[in-house]
Amino acid sequence: MLSITDPRWRELRHAYGSADDIPELLRALAMSPGPKASFEEEPWFSLWSRLCHQGDVYRASYVAVPHIVQIASEASRPVDASFFHLPAAVEVARRAGRGPDIPEMYAEDYHGAIGRLIDNVSLQRNEAWDRSMFLSAAAAQAVAKGHIDIAEALLNLDADWIAKINSGEFD
Repeated sequence: MLSITDPRWRELRHAYGSADDIPELLRALAMSPGPKASFEEEPWFSLWSRLCHQGDVYRASYVAVPHIVQIASEASRPVDASFFHLPAAVEVARRAGRGPDIPEMYAEDYHGAIGRLIDNVSLQRNEAWDRSMFLSAAAAQAVAKGHIDIAEALLNLDADWIAKINSGEFD
């Protein structure tokens, strides 16, 4: 895993250019991994906008995911749903061709982190889950097992879609 102190972060790209700001965002995330009141809270807002911008992903996304997964595995409980949602969204986007190939030197770390999402979900099993956490955790498990279409469906579910599905109403 690329160290957060490694100068190669500046060579990686995200939605707004050089990824040299990602290590500081990851440090902030490690300091405050608990649930946030809103998706607009930092550092998640900046991580999302840089690493999975409008459904597109970047080389920095693949390098940041192992850090996100590691932080979640070491965090005191509970953690924010984005610890599952963002890695799942990155993998869904990657598999849909909405990003570059993973650089070979980071591929093993990235794929290993995606596989460890299941372990991280298990670490959260005794915590109270709201709808967002449940859907994010389920999507993370789906990508870890290679069910990308199911993960994408789970990431797109909201209260309106759930109500339509449950009522049999499909317009």
